[in-house]
Amino acid sequence: MTAKTLLLMDGAAMAYRAFYAIQNLSTHAGQPTNALFGFIRMANQLAVQWRPTHRAVVFDAGLPATRMALLPSYKQQREKMPDPLRSQFPLIEEFLRRAGIPALRVEGEEADDTMASLAALANAENAETLLATSDKDLFQMVTDRIAIVPPTAAGLRMGPAEVHEKMGVPPTGIVELLALTGDTVDNIPGVPGVGPKTAAKLLAEFGSLAGLWARLDAVAGDKTRAALAAHRADVERNVQLIRLRTDLVERLDWEALCVRPVPVEALRTFYQDMELHSLARELDTMAAAPQRPAPPPPPKPDAQMNLF
Repeated sequence: MTAKTLLLMDGAAMAYRAFYAIQNLSTHAGQPTNALFGFIRMANQLAVQWRPTHRAVVFDAGLPATRMALLPSYKQQREKMPDPLRSQFPLIEEFLRRAGIPALRVEGEEADDTMASLAALANAENAETLLATSDKDLFQMVTDRIAIVPPTAAGLRMGPAEVHEKMGVPPTGIVELLALTGDTVDNIPGVPGVGPKTAAKLLAEFGSLAGLWARLDAVAGDKTRAALAAHRADVERNVQLIRLRTDLVERLDWEALCVRPVPVEALRTFYQDMELHSLARELDTMAAAPQRPAPPPPPKPDAQMNLF
């Protein structure tokens, strides 16, 4: 393992997962806390399982104008965030503040692109990066030093070999694979009749989209060949939609991202206020666990949010 291991967590995805997985949890005053509780559980479990030296939670901060110009219907099928979930995002951010876990976002950009940009910088510095996400778009970022881990902390660490096994193409082929199949989650239409297996087979046979277009007449199956010809422009557009940006971040502030000892008292007060008594009881166990040598004090709160 390299000297630095950066854990990047997809904040919105974790909150959504927790909200729908846990039911009927709220304070006596009626404030829902199911997403908050599940989010904290996932963040704690990820830290225990993967032992990162540095970490951050990354949030969406809008839909990029470039993607919306390419496809106005991009992600427009998604339902409005439920109010009980929305009310918990400030609580999640308060937890992160008290826990000393940086919350990062780039205005007008999606979390995937911010995570990709941070991972690219860490990779350039020979650090290991773990992307805690269930979004297959980020498979394109996987290298020998960038891996995908499940947000629940229970499952396989996915490197290049695991991505290839799951998707049928290596990480370098993910963008073109998804461009062919489309992505219903993001409301990106693909080539009719071309699913993941067919797309992977085409890319394996022709090497790339460029090779596929150059030898389109050699594609087996009249329907498949006709569909590819008719939707070539859509596929080329999809490549631009799906390829993640890696230039949103200029530098990494490793000191601000450093994992620090658990601030037991600050968190205990918060857990008690939120009536999350099981988490409060667990703090004593966490505090008793061996800790890394204490790093330098964290930056002031206002500066801590500006990490790049």
